This record gives sequence, structure tokens and C-alpha cells, in this order.
Amino acid sequence: MHLTKEPINSKYIKKLNRMTVINTIKKHEPVSRQQLAEFTGLTPPAISGIVRELLEAGLVREVGLDKSSGGRRPVNLCLNPEAGYVIGIEVTRFESLIGIADLKNDPTDFRAAKIDMTDPETGIKLLADAVEQIMSEEKYLKKAFLGIGVAFPGLLNVREGSVKRSINLGKAWDSFNVKEFLESELELPIFIENNSNTSVLAERWFGGGKGCKDLVYINLGEGISAGIILNDRILQGARGYAGEIGHMSIQEGGPLCNCGNRGCLESICGIPAIIRQAKAELPNIAESDPLKKAWLKNGAISIADIIESANIPDSYSWKLLRQMSIYIGKAIANVINFYNPELIFIGGKMSVIGDYFMDIIRKTANTHAFPEIALSTEIKVSELKEKSGVVGACALALKHLFKTDSDMLEDVRQIMNA
Repeated sequence: MHLTKEPINSKYIKKLNRMTVINTIKKHEPVSRQQLAEFTGLTPPAISGIVRELLEAGLVREVGLDKSSGGRRPVNLCLNPEAGYVIGIEVTRFESLIGIADLKNDPTDFRAAKIDMTDPETGIKLLADAVEQIMSEEKYLKKAFLGIGVAFPGLLNVREGSVKRSINLGKAWDSFNVKEFLESELELPIFIENNSNTSVLAERWFGGGKGCKDLVYINLGEGISAGIILNDRILQGARGYAGEIGHMSIQEGGPLCNCGNRGCLESICGIPAIIRQAKAELPNIAESDPLKKAWLKNGAISIADIIESANIPDSYSWKLLRQMSIYIGKAIANVINFYNPELIFIGGKMSVIGDYFMDIIRKTANTHAFPEIALSTEIKVSELKEKSGVVGACALALKHLFKTDSDMLEDVRQIMNA
């Protein structure tokens, strides 16, 4: 990667050069100073100066000797993953998930925060308190936290960090600026993104999509949406609303959707729709059926009851989710035709449909998609399961920190000197 040598602003050029070196080390580690000069096009003296700064700040470390073609063996360099940490947050209505990751490895420390997010200011304040409590724990007290990624359900203005609309959380969130509020509370950079987009980022950075530049994550839950990466960039659309596949018309004259149309995928396969259909059909289900037994015992049914009983072949729930898998397969066929992805991941609370009926989903998708495109697309169930949103929120923060125009070195220095 070669940087422009135009004399725009010496501080800005230095910052670009530093971030280029950091990203080159991250990509090629272990790597020598000589190799860094070759990869970046920067002069050996420039590389030596930047590496010296990075070593002093603890951002990189020397990790042994490389092979020599004559003379002294060059010293290899690696990114120091513990030089900085990020926090990921997935916001949901009643229980948000918080994760912590270093600069290099998958997040491993996850915490659940049982907070009612119906009221924006109360909910976000309690969430900020939960994050502060984690950062003040003894094992994190001296760590450099560099940023926080937030996975949020709904339509967002990503640049402003504000919510346009969140059906799952309620109308009170309309126009609420999550970024501004959290930055004032936590005094760290906040990066916010739709939860489906963070989920596809999770697959790209830490999941089954490593190394893949064209992939889609389909989030099956209360609502249905997709996160789409094309040519290694999240597809945002003109106003940031791309990926709302839950409002793809899938059944002519079907159930009324909360968007006002009929027959949307979400109005048939979203969790509320599945529960609604099951409740309507319960009187006609045989009393020996496991779902009917759960209803008679508890006086109500949940999506957990449906998922559990769907594990029994030919049960009502099994047949219900099998029908859902056909609709999902048709939607995936449209996704394949529109975007020609290499990989499609099925995730979210209802990814179990993919676990139970992947053969039907694939067959339906292949039947309805353009044959040549369908054959080049692999469909998988996400292995990240319920953690995809929070893992993706960590990836979102890391993605911004490693941008060429960021200044990770200065961020670390400020924290070290605080």
C-alpha cells in the first residue's frame, strides 16, 4: 500500500504513515522493518522512526528473528493485542449484551445487562453505568479502552449516531442520539450500527466469513433483516436503510405487516408472527402434540416452546417451521439474485430453522435463484449464534480504530498519560 507524498499537512501525513504501518503489521505479522518498507513504499528511516514510536507506546512488540539472506538477521514485529481494548454492546429491549475484545483476538468476556430499554434516557444511562462498572474492575482498571461499538435494532443515521425508528424498542427512541449520549457518559468514541450490519461484520472479522469480501447475514428474530458486505464494504444504501429484507413481499394477500403492506417475510416468519399463527391454530392441534401439551400446562406458549417441540418430526411445530423454511428459502433466492454473495449466514434467535431444515432452504433457494449464481453461493447457519451482534459491535469499533485516517498511537498515548 503506497501513500501519497504530497505536502498536504505534515502531521496528517505522519498519522497516515503510522496507521499504514500498524495495518501492515496487523496484516503480515510477523514482519521485519525491511519488509514494512517494501510493503508500504516508505523509506527505511521513516519505518525505523515509526516503529520506534510504536514500540515505546507498546502498540507493537519484537518477537524474534527472521531469516537472513546475508548479514544480521532482521527482527520481526507483531501487533501487541493487549495494547488496547474495545467494548461491544448489543442493545435489545430487556437484556443487552456487553463484550470486551483486545486489538487482535475474538471477544471472550461477555456480560448480560438486564435493562428495560423502553425509555431511552433511563435505559442508556443504566447501560453506561454497566459499562463503567466493567471498566472499573481490577483486571481492566489499567487497560487502555479505545472505543465502543453499539449494535442497535432499527433504522439509524449512522453518521449522527441517532435512531430514526426502532419498532422493537418503541416510538420513544425516534430521533434519540445514542452516540452523543454515550460519549458524554463514557468519554470514549462511540460507533453505532444496525444490528444486522454488525452481525455480518462479526462473520467477516471473527466468524465463518474470514477472508470473504461478499457475504450476507440474515437475522431471523423479532424482525427480519440482512447485513450485506459487498467488495468488503457494508452496503448502506442512499440513507443507510439497505438490507430490510423482512419487508420483501413473499405471499400475495398475506398477513398485514407493521409496515402497512401485506405478505411481508417478517409478517410470516418473524417471531411474533410465528407465535400468532400457532396460537390461532392451537384449538385444532391434537392434544397429544407437545406444543398443545405445553399450552394446556402453562396456559400460554412461547417461541422457546415452539423451538423445543419442533425438534420432534411431524409435530405441529416441526411442520410450522418447515413451512417457514420454504419462505426463507424464497427470500434467500432473491438475495442471491440481487447481490451474488459468496456466503450467506442464517442467524438470530430463529436460526434453528436453518439447523432443522437447511436441506429445504437450500433446495428452495436453488429452485428460485438464477442457477449459475445459486451454485456459487454457500448457505450456512452462523456459528456465532446469539453473540453475533455483540461480537460484531466489537468488530465495528476495531474497524474504525484501524482506519487509515484514525490515530491509534495518539489515543494510546493520551490514555497512558492520563
